[in-house]
Amino acid sequence: MLELGSKAPAISLADQDGKIVSLEDFPGKKIILYFYPKDNTPGCTRQAQAFAELNDAFAAKNAVVIGVSKDSVASHRKFADKFSLPFTLLSDPDRQAIEAYGVWQEKKNYGKVTMGVVRSTYVIDESGIIVKVQSKVKPDTNAAELLAWLG
Repeated sequence: MLELGSKAPAISLADQDGKIVSLEDFPGKKIILYFYPKDNTPGCTRQAQAFAELNDAFAAKNAVVIGVSKDSVASHRKFADKFSLPFTLLSDPDRQAIEAYGVWQEKKNYGKVTMGVVRSTYVIDESGIIVKVQSKVKPDTNAAELLAWLG
């Protein structure tokens, strides 16, 4: 995981429409950058729906929501359409951002150790500095906690 106060690593990845999106595309905005394991799984769906429900409230606080997973552009398109997600989903099959942000980690599930994306969220301020780091977040409360934190 990256440290509070550090410069957010630059990323450029394809979104659910195949368009290349970079963090620099959001000047003057706070970025809620959340990493999740997989489209269309129960926890990831609940987390995405919570961010979708609060999307206008984040926008009112000058913040944009961006989700990142290893899923393909096509998978993201289907996920966004199925649940009417109003925010950007970035496809990171080569784990460029996932590894740069330190969220590719060992996970234990029923005694089995595997590597995977640890559900994590970063808040990046208008000047590209990480101002909040959350690891192993709960999908049902993550969006509301961040909105409250933004004030």
